[in-house]
Amino acid sequence: MLRRDIFRAGLAGAAGLFGLHQASAAAGEDRLKVAYHLSDADKVNFVLGNIKNHYEGTGGNVEIVLVVHGPALAAFKAKSASGATSSRFAGLVQQGLVPQACGNTLRGMDIAVADLLAGFQVADKGGVVKLAELQRQGYVYLRP
Repeated sequence: MLRRDIFRAGLAGAAGLFGLHQASAAAGEDRLKVAYHLSDADKVNFVLGNIKNHYEGTGGNVEIVLVVHGPALAAFKAKSASGATSSRFAGLVQQGLVPQACGNTLRGMDIAVADLLAGFQVADKGGVVKLAELQRQGYVYLRP
């Protein structure tokens, strides 16, 4: 074995030890799966910007689920959402974003999913339960 091959093999082994390999590669899937967690109303535009950057940085080769609960959900009400939030959100949904609204927050704030921007699905068991389920399915958890 050449010296560079030994070095590469060592790097690959170290990456595996530290969990840096793609878990999905073993399943024959090379598409990264990411779950974004959003509950802070003051971070809505920041998180949407992160998601936009994520799609651009991966060339769209990523599955992204956005789980929204708590005060942040009010920012996605169709009648009161800012124009910037509405257009950015619609563009992300077109790119494949799967937005999930916490069922508990919907009930607590007396909001129907139909009152939200188009594209939202309901996380019936709650936002935090949905996040745990996504992580169990191999989604990387991000809370910017």
